[in-house]
Amino acid sequence: MSSAPFSDPEAVARYAEGPPRQVPGFDDLHTMALVLLSERMPDDGRLLVLGAGGGLELKAFAEARAGWRFDGVDPSPQMLGLAAATTEPWRQRIRLHEGTIDTAPDGPFDGATCFLTLHFLDADERRRTLAAMRERMAPGAPLVVAHHSIAEGDAARRTWLSRYAGFMIAKGIAAENARNAEAAIQARLPLLAPEEDAALIADAGFRDVSLFYAAFTFRGWVATA
Repeated sequence: MSSAPFSDPEAVARYAEGPPRQVPGFDDLHTMALVLLSERMPDDGRLLVLGAGGGLELKAFAEARAGWRFDGVDPSPQMLGLAAATTEPWRQRIRLHEGTIDTAPDGPFDGATCFLTLHFLDADERRRTLAAMRERMAPGAPLVVAHHSIAEGDAARRTWLSRYAGFMIAKGIAAENARNAEAAIQARLPLLAPEEDAALIADAGFRDVSLFYAAFTFRGWVATA
C-alpha cells in the first residue's frame, strides 16, 4: 500500500481516529501485548517499537509501565511528529528515530513490538527486518507483532477482505471508504498467509512462535529471541 497517507498532513492529523475503527480489538491488542511483554521484560526494561508513527502503542505502554524506556522507529517524519505530540507526558523515557529497522539503536532491547507495519513489506524484506530486530534483542526477550495476514487463495482472501470491510462499516466508516480500503489492501499489500508469516518469524531466529490474536484479516504472534 502506498505510504502517501502517512505524509499527508490532514491524514496524519486524523490518524488516531482510524485504528480503533479499522482494527478489531485495537485497545485489547495493546493490553494483550502488555501482558505478553511483561512476562519477560524487567520493570526497568527497554522496548523497541518498530512502526511507532502516531505513538498510540507508545502511549499505551508508557502509561501502563512507569519504568520502561522506549525507542520508537518510523520512516515518516510527519507520523513521528504526531507520535511526539501523543507521548509528550512521557518524553523523558521515549526516543524517536526516523527510518527503518536499520536506523534503530543496536540495543540490547528487553522486548520489541511491530504493529500494523510488516504487511507493507514483501517476504524477503519482512524476513530481513525481523532478523535485524532479533539482532538487537537480548536473549530471551519477547517479540510481539500484529498485521494483516490472510489465508492463501483468491476466493478466501476476497471473502475475508469483504468481511473486514463490513467490520469497518459497522464501526462507522463510510461504505465507499471501507470498500476502497478493501480494494487497496487486495491490490497493493504483499499479503502472506498466517503459516508463511509464522515461518518467517522462525526463519529470522525467533523461537516459541505462537499465535495470540486473530481478528478477520489480522493475526498477531508472540515469540522469543
